[in-house]
Amino acid sequence: MSKYFGFNRLIKLYDIIRQNGGIKKTYLKLYRNDDLKLGCLVGTDKYGNKYYENPYYFYGRNRWIEFSEHVHMDYDGSQIPAEWFGWMHYKTDIPPIRDGKRPKYKWMADHSENLSGTKEQYMPYTTTKPKIEAWSPKK
Repeated sequence: MSKYFGFNRLIKLYDIIRQNGGIKKTYLKLYRNDDLKLGCLVGTDKYGNKYYENPYYFYGRNRWIEFSEHVHMDYDGSQIPAEWFGWMHYKTDIPPIRDGKRPKYKWMADHSENLSGTKEQYMPYTTTKPKIEAWSPKK
């Protein structure tokens, strides 16, 4: 009967608002992520990203990330560290915070995001003369 009148959706919306901490925070999360989901917090990485899981959703859509608030709207997939990348893409079902067998060697580099297409991208300095020079008309 509740499905017929849509009360189950109102109850789910109420649970989402309660989990997010109020109407304002729910609206901000909807603005940033374009989606509202209920889920269990699985873990947080050292960059502040939060990882969630809910087996109720369709397989392949039941794990998601909420990026740290310091990146605002400039988030992309390269900001996910390698240890969480495997869990997000279903290569393992054990999250990195519960997996004690992961090796951590001192030669392993720390994660850095891909900055291509931004102002901080790598541009090599060249000392060779260009083969083609831009034409500038005489004034």
